[in-house]
Amino acid sequence: MLKTPARNTLFYGDNLAILREHVEDESVDLVYLDPPFNSNANYNLLFKAPDGHQSQAQIEAFDDTWHWNTSAAEQAFDEVMQSGNSDAAEMLRAMRSFLKENDMMAYLTMMAVRLLELHRVLKPTGSLYLHCDPTASHYLKTLLDAIFGPQQFGSEIIWQRTNARGTTGKWPSLHDVILFYRKTKQATFAPTKVKADKAKMPHTLITGADGLKYQTFELTGAGQTKDGDSGKRWRGFDPNVFGRHWGYSPRQMDEWDAAGLIHWPKDGGFPRRRDAKPFDPENRMVVVGDVWTDIDRLNQTAKERLRYPTQKPIELLERIIAASSNEGDLVLDPFCGCGTTVHAAQKLNRRWIGIDITHLAIHLIQRRLKDAFPKIQFEILGVPKDLDGARALAAQKDKYEFEKWALAMIDAQPFKGGKKGGDGGVDGFLYIKPDGKKTEKVIVSVKGGQSLNPAMVKDLIVTVDQEGAKMGVFLTLEPPTKGMVTQAAAAGFYKTDYGQFPKIQIVTVEQLFGPSNPLHLPWQDTSVFKKAKRETTETQSNLDL
Repeated sequence: MLKTPARNTLFYGDNLAILREHVEDESVDLVYLDPPFNSNANYNLLFKAPDGHQSQAQIEAFDDTWHWNTSAAEQAFDEVMQSGNSDAAEMLRAMRSFLKENDMMAYLTMMAVRLLELHRVLKPTGSLYLHCDPTASHYLKTLLDAIFGPQQFGSEIIWQRTNARGTTGKWPSLHDVILFYRKTKQATFAPTKVKADKAKMPHTLITGADGLKYQTFELTGAGQTKDGDSGKRWRGFDPNVFGRHWGYSPRQMDEWDAAGLIHWPKDGGFPRRRDAKPFDPENRMVVVGDVWTDIDRLNQTAKERLRYPTQKPIELLERIIAASSNEGDLVLDPFCGCGTTVHAAQKLNRRWIGIDITHLAIHLIQRRLKDAFPKIQFEILGVPKDLDGARALAAQKDKYEFEKWALAMIDAQPFKGGKKGGDGGVDGFLYIKPDGKKTEKVIVSVKGGQSLNPAMVKDLIVTVDQEGAKMGVFLTLEPPTKGMVTQAAAAGFYKTDYGQFPKIQIVTVEQLFGPSNPLHLPWQDTSVFKKAKRETTETQSNLDL
């Protein structure tokens, strides 16, 4: 029986399969997703060596180009056609007729089948926020109208993420779009107030007889009426002339007037209600609308930046989560990237599920949460938990995911994302500080296949010398041969003032699951992984669903 996880959970894998296999109907309170799309771009996760250089550390986190020339796109299209949602099927079919089979159509098809699942898992009181840019926002809104119903459209939020800069032939691109949809009209929502910009004074201010400024408000409401006192003249003023009606009873307005709380414009215009207290620009709060200009993007010097290129500011997610969920509610992010959504959910005492298709992202989120919440407890599913699981991962079509997972297990920095060619057998780096001051490099080579031989260790020894590294680690799925062990021992030791260490160390994946660290290294420098700021208040992490 399909059962939503009872603990805060990170999933590695395809979010479509995980939604279908692990998340039950109407169990989620809030979905936020920031699906990647930019037709000619790769997003890269940049690691920096301790000396600040990154020439050897450009790691492909995910390729956000979606192509039609895959069986997955055609299969997803067929699944939408057979989903039982005739509106979504007809809309996607019409889009295919217009766009033909191209990258945009592949992206929309893969999104449509996932949006259907996200609609399924939302509670009747739940909401969805889809973060995108103007490249595809109009198509995605049309899909969401078909899946949720146009009447469930809440808002198109404009987030100004940058300032104007020079462009050729068009207006500078300054904003992202966040599409807000409700499952039903009963969706949870709490208006958000923020401190007003003092530079933007309200146009409704007046100056009182005491010389102080006061805020004023309408006494009328939109629409004519002849019922009761709301459509009658008061003090010579007829609201019906302007297609409006009185919003308050004559008696109430008389009381306000007697208390000096009615403003009578000198030009004879309609009276307005006046605040009893003077206007205080320092403490003025305003309701947040659908244009957000008060949350900055993460620039290169932002303290919370983790060097993940699509990272969103945590303040952005805190606003969304606070507005559309309550404490203890379940928040889901199916494209969780570097984990800003789950971080914000944890901070605001919500339960959460995060899904990503790269081990690189899962490892980054794991480190981020443990740095920010030292006492946090959560589960990670889909990653190897034992030797059999590691073998299954290595047997998959994309062997580079095994390499990234294995490197993450020893806190190594991946090199070139495991791409073929030109890496000289280097899959990753560790950094050490033998004297506690100067940083030195350790080469890591990962082997997930079964055909091992001493020449592989010999190649690593040569690479260590060529790269100016001090040590090398040969990380292997299968046990090494006797010849490999002999070759590694022949490399000798790396001697420091604080002890000596085998220059070449062979570590098996099975040892990684052991009780102790199989690596014998000097003090390790982990500054390559930027630490998330520790949150000052620990929140609950084990709320039962």
